Amino acid sequence: MSEFEFIKMNGLGNDFVIIDQRSNELDHSSTEVQHICNRDKGIGCDQLIYIRNSEISDIPLLKFYNSDGSEISACGNGTRCVANYLMEQDNKKEIEIMTSERKIYCQAKSNSIVSVDMGKPIFSWNKIPLSEDIDHKTIEFSYNELKVCNPFFVNLGNPHAIFFLDEIKKYNISDFGPIIEHDNIFPEKINVSFAELRDRNHIVLDVWERGAGRTLACGTAACATVVAGKELGLSDNNVKVSLPGGDLEIDYLDNKNIIMTGPTKLDYKDRYTIWTSSIQKKHQRFTSIILAVYAEWKSIIIKSLMKN
Repeated sequence: MSEFEFIKMNGLGNDFVIIDQRSNELDHSSTEVQHICNRDKGIGCDQLIYIRNSEISDIPLLKFYNSDGSEISACGNGTRCVANYLMEQDNKKEIEIMTSERKIYCQAKSNSIVSVDMGKPIFSWNKIPLSEDIDHKTIEFSYNELKVCNPFFVNLGNPHAIFFLDEIKKYNISDFGPIIEHDNIFPEKINVSFAELRDRNHIVLDVWERGAGRTLACGTAACATVVAGKELGLSDNNVKVSLPGGDLEIDYLDNKNIIMTGPTKLDYKDRYTIWTSSIQKKHQRFTSIILAVYAEWKSIIIKSLMKN
């Protein structure tokens, strides 16, 4: 049996179960992570986040897990949510957070709006990673009726593939996302973004996250899309990215760092218990015995009453 306290938060509907483990680390198996994230059987969320103590500094360390149980290196909206929780807890306006990749600077704005420095994008094909050295300027992807030239690949803690389309509503990303995610060209799978350029400072975005599916918002995907737009000469440095859950403001600085700003929301706090399979079986056996004893007792009472 595993019992723990958790915080439920979301950034533009991209929701998270956050477990503060700085005083008591508790590891969950991949199956247990899937259970926690399951919206029917567990708590329900897009990603699970642990807050832990870093071994190399006093800065909190974040561990991210997708709803399929896989660990990921970064989660932009999740980082903003945790940052807001920690800053409110410590009455601070800024904080540094560690991930498995690097240190992230976070700053509180107003009304639970938080900015995070997502660092610099990675363009090297073997670090995105891709299965081979591909020039995105010459490649064409074709999936059924979806044909896209010049997809853009980049890593922002997670690998991303961005497809600029004339009108994203024409294509259901839930149909194409799983196919592209598992394409052999992406050895670690990939996050898929369908982007529609409204003008040089506004992009509409729909995202399929690897290991999680279609989400209402994805912070790293929004950052990756602005990077792609700027590098392809389609957009400016400061861009509003509109996702199904709301808007993020992305600044692609001259030094190549990316600043993401947007709202966070605390949904609720609670406790949850996971029953291990062995305990569940013992509990089920015990329940069966009690029910059998009760049925036998009830039968004896009824027979006794009938005799009388």
